Amino acid sequence: MGDFVVWVIWFLAAFACLGSGVAVISFSNPFFSALALIGNLGSLAVLYLLLSAEFVAAAQVLVYAGAVMVMFLFVIAYLGGRADAPWAGGPSWQSLAAVGAAAALLVEIVVAIGLKAGGRLSDEAEIETLFGSPREIGRIFLTDHLLAFEITSIVLLVAAVGGVILGSDPHPMRRGEPVE
Repeated sequence: MGDFVVWVIWFLAAFACLGSGVAVISFSNPFFSALALIGNLGSLAVLYLLLSAEFVAAAQVLVYAGAVMVMFLFVIAYLGGRADAPWAGGPSWQSLAAVGAAAALLVEIVVAIGLKAGGRLSDEAEIETLFGSPREIGRIFLTDHLLAFEITSIVLLVAAVGGVILGSDPHPMRRGEPVE
């Protein structure tokens, strides 16, 4: 009975993840897209819980669904209706490249599932007891991947500053405010 419940939760979380992912890219209103992304991040946290990665699930909810999405919602609210429409003028080379990359990823997933079902993949790897613990994640971030960790923090800072700059009005006289 326990395995049945786990499979039901897994399928519900997987379909919620896929459905909210499609909703993120299909909604024309950026606010609703951001809310769908929060749902996607929440369903990913459930999948992490099923993998016994409690710390990663908590970090997923606190950091991404909490802090980063609040920042996205503030930027969306700050920009209002002044944001450029991403699909205006038909598909661009970036959207075609994104569709190609998604198709390649889908082919890779189908091949991996087929190989696993056929028993042609190697045996599962041994997982250390510290895998996914806060101590191990912190050790890896601050030793092996320190440069990537710091570059990511700089990119997030630049994104926040860029959102404020894009949202600011360079001509205060248009709003009827005096220039100081």
